[in-house]
Amino acid sequence: MARRNSPSRGDNLSGLLLLDKPQGVTSNGALQEAKRLLNARKAGHTGSLDPIATGLLPLCFGSATKLSGIFLGADKTYWTRIRLGERTATGDSEGEVLEKKPVAVSQDDIKKALLNFQGEFQQIPPMYSAVKMNGTPLYKLAREGIEIERSPRTVVVYTMELKLFDGRDLELELKCSHGFYVRSLAHDLGNLLRCGGHVVALRRLVVAKLRVEDAVNLTELTAVPDLVSRQKMLTPIDSGLSHLPDISLSPDAAFYLCRGQAVRADGLPNNGEVRLYAKDAGFLGIGAVTDDGRVAPRRLIPQSGR
Repeated sequence: MARRNSPSRGDNLSGLLLLDKPQGVTSNGALQEAKRLLNARKAGHTGSLDPIATGLLPLCFGSATKLSGIFLGADKTYWTRIRLGERTATGDSEGEVLEKKPVAVSQDDIKKALLNFQGEFQQIPPMYSAVKMNGTPLYKLAREGIEIERSPRTVVVYTMELKLFDGRDLELELKCSHGFYVRSLAHDLGNLLRCGGHVVALRRLVVAKLRVEDAVNLTELTAVPDLVSRQKMLTPIDSGLSHLPDISLSPDAAFYLCRGQAVRADGLPNNGEVRLYAKDAGFLGIGAVTDDGRVAPRRLIPQSGR
């Protein structure tokens, strides 16, 4: 039987916290520390960052956890430093170095090779990833020394800019789709250049339209002296969804939509997801445009939990 939450286990907060995750901390570790600092009853993150990675980790509290999948599936922007000449077991600097080779490539060689990783292409996820095989995360198998064949996945890199190359390390900034692995990029790029490569630094800059410049780190959050002030740092649930169009529903349409029905609405795009609002009720949640030009509920927010 599931245990019921009691008031003593935290406050029933609702909203988003943009956290700048520190290096060396897991995403769940950062979430639990933020949850403790805010005395929150319910919280979840929106897609893991590797322990070596820093940067934007949107955290959802209370009823906002219903929308965590929206951020998980959103486009992301990363900055990364890749070291050529070394291949590691994990694809990053936390893993054992398996092979070393001399680096005899130019900046033009790298730019030419990077063209293979732009636009839509197939990428094989790394063994050290949360992708599941028969219900077991790949990283658990990898820790047991088991490597299995993985199916390639379709990913998209919208933009990629080579920021620096010093003869050994290169720095990239790239915008990509959900499901893209920077560690796989480092591995595949190293193979293409015939010298190996792995990630030595990674920072997530943007999720959807949320930016790391607007985030708070754990040190700053800890320094806020009182609980009420820390809790006021949460932003409204819908503010993090500004990449989705706003749709206003009539009272009748809102009534039927909240009971699971697709409804008519003005200003709908041809497809995709939208933010739904209703007069006197405010933000209702996320809807999806149907093939017949209506909008159906996808993730609604309980009105008592906003």
